[in-house]
Amino acid sequence: MAKQKILFLPKYPTLGASSRLRTYQFLPLWEQEGHQVRVSSFFNEKYLKRFYSKNNHHPLNVMGCYFRRLWVLLGAWRYDLIWIEKELFPFLPSYGEWILEKSGKGYVVDYDDAVFHNYDLHSSRLVRYWMGDKIDWVMRHSRQVLVGNAYLYTRAKAAGAKNIQLLPTVIDPKKYSLKTYRINKLVRLGWIGSPTTDKYLRGLLPVLEKLADRIQLVIINRGDGIGFSGTQELIAWSEETEVAAIQSLDIGIMPLENDKWEQGKCAYKLIQYLACGVPVVASPVGMNTEVVRDGENGFLASDLAEWEGQLLRLIEDPALREEMGRKGFKRVSAEYTLDKNFQKMLGILGFEPK
Repeated sequence: MAKQKILFLPKYPTLGASSRLRTYQFLPLWEQEGHQVRVSSFFNEKYLKRFYSKNNHHPLNVMGCYFRRLWVLLGAWRYDLIWIEKELFPFLPSYGEWILEKSGKGYVVDYDDAVFHNYDLHSSRLVRYWMGDKIDWVMRHSRQVLVGNAYLYTRAKAAGAKNIQLLPTVIDPKKYSLKTYRINKLVRLGWIGSPTTDKYLRGLLPVLEKLADRIQLVIINRGDGIGFSGTQELIAWSEETEVAAIQSLDIGIMPLENDKWEQGKCAYKLIQYLACGVPVVASPVGMNTEVVRDGENGFLASDLAEWEGQLLRLIEDPALREEMGRKGFKRVSAEYTLDKNFQKMLGILGFEPK
């Protein structure tokens, strides 16, 4: 296939984790193949910074995001392939996708979250009635649907999507390496995530308090602490320092609620922990059960009693932590890598490798 002009339309700039991992980290590989790429996110950094700080968004800035996306679409005819992350216009009907389909241009759409629940489970009856099936329509009329886990795959299939491919969220192994194992006085128990998801960590607080004299709680994000009474370290997240921060951990955790939205998550925290050789404890929700091989590279914990028991097993046994971490590192290095996903993308879309 001849070299293509590709328009990538992620939801967020690089500051947004989903866009950074599903779109931006692949761009150098597309360019190495000789394709011309243009990227235009829907939201801008100003929006995302206010979102992470839990502040209200400025209406004029949000309106500007909609108009900028519309302006980009007016030039969509110049491109051979249009790659959409999730949807073109949040909380508007799928008119943009309809135009692309009817024009013969078509589009590829990518999901790593259950964004359809923004509509079909919305608190407003009007939103549920008017746009409850919006994402199903977008999936059904796309040239190709890419999804990050089985829950999203099942939804795309039920929606009638013609071509669906499972592509998990992955790491660039060049940025990761096996940690150096040390025995610390307090076991460094860590969590990485955005301030908007620290509610899951707060739900684990009763267990963390019971273990307060055994652990140092490490939180890697752009927010604040969670009111933990024991020793706590806050590490400001940055793309440049996140790997070193994870490598400093002894145990990585990913608690989740067992709800429909959480079923759509792609377990990226766990993949990051294991890519550094850090053993994990996680809720048995969604893709967590695929990444964690219970008893091999970590443990699954269904309730607070199990969380306490499984964490204690790792806290009390440094050798077990090292063994599980090494097994996790080996698996992630083989199965969840940037190049592996990119080669799949080339094949799915009919591109010949350079």
